[in-house]
Amino acid sequence: MIFIFALIIGIVIFALLILIYVAMSPQFGGAFTKVHQSKNTRSKHWKVKRFENLMETDMRFEFKSVFEFFKKQLGSNDGSHPSNPLPILNFHGHDFQKESDKPKFIWFGHSVLLLRINNKTLLIDPMFGADTSPIGPIRNKRFSKNTLDLIPQLPPIDAVFISHDHYDHLDMDSIEKLKKYVNKYFVSLGTERHLTAWGVPANQITTFDWWQMIDFEGIKITFTPSRHFSGRGLWDRDKGLWGGFVFEHQEHKIYFSGDGGYGEHFKAVADKFGQFDWAFIECGQYSKFWKEIHMFPEQAIAVAKITNSAISIPVHWGAFALALHDWKDPVERFIAAGLRENKNICTPRLGEIIVMGEEPKENNWFVEK
Repeated sequence: MIFIFALIIGIVIFALLILIYVAMSPQFGGAFTKVHQSKNTRSKHWKVKRFENLMETDMRFEFKSVFEFFKKQLGSNDGSHPSNPLPILNFHGHDFQKESDKPKFIWFGHSVLLLRINNKTLLIDPMFGADTSPIGPIRNKRFSKNTLDLIPQLPPIDAVFISHDHYDHLDMDSIEKLKKYVNKYFVSLGTERHLTAWGVPANQITTFDWWQMIDFEGIKITFTPSRHFSGRGLWDRDKGLWGGFVFEHQEHKIYFSGDGGYGEHFKAVADKFGQFDWAFIECGQYSKFWKEIHMFPEQAIAVAKITNSAISIPVHWGAFALALHDWKDPVERFIAAGLRENKNICTPRLGEIIVMGEEPKENNWFVEK
């Protein structure tokens, strides 16, 4: 009897410590308050207590999948990580900033994109941090080293765009460095509370609902739906929205799909915007256990077809092991599916400047010798 009582007391104390840790850790971001709820309820996509996907989405996954994932994370290198840190090409800001009628981009791994359009520099999902588990005992280290040091080397950034609030897309350490250099942020509705908690002035932040469009420096920017979820803590599941972005300037159209599973929203995007010059499509961190919230590479190519994209670029890979597949599996399957479907693709090196119309045809840099 005494043992059982002591066990219950121990569990209660442990639970209280976790709650205190959650309340005290700045990594969780801003608390969700009645003010935020009042703002969210103005969106037709807010359903009673949370945002919901446009189509029914099953986000349950079995305990055995969690056990299998952490077992692999803690085990030996079996292909989930590269044998050596992935190098990032030296950054040449002058070349990237040269005025040009042609858009440019640099991919820094995962979903981090530096986009140059209408001679403006836009930074998307700036997760330059060293790992995606900054609040837990098990670290998920980045494949590349010292990526936070890239932030001071970046050219002047006109605006930052954040698709949703997950740790692999929104990173406190990155924001705390970026806020010294950036004074304009465009984020999904509900995500703004994290930025203000980290010291970004509220008047520098603009929020997006699905299909909302703004004109920024002559660039039309629309926030598009995806099939995913949000949340950083124990009580804020789906309190922020998630999605992708479309950037339009003159004859150029660029699509960033954001995170999410395959769904009807891609046809809606295609119907609204027509053909894209570039489509940055989520392709990585997939699993049979969460197949409705992340796409398999073959589905990513299907999206390239649906959106009639001239050139498709796989993102959401090349930086972290967040699923059970081999680290190269996303890009290899993406390439294979692209060849079968006769789709033009681009697989840039980390840090490589890509100019529209001058995309490399083949680049198998990820093949380990």
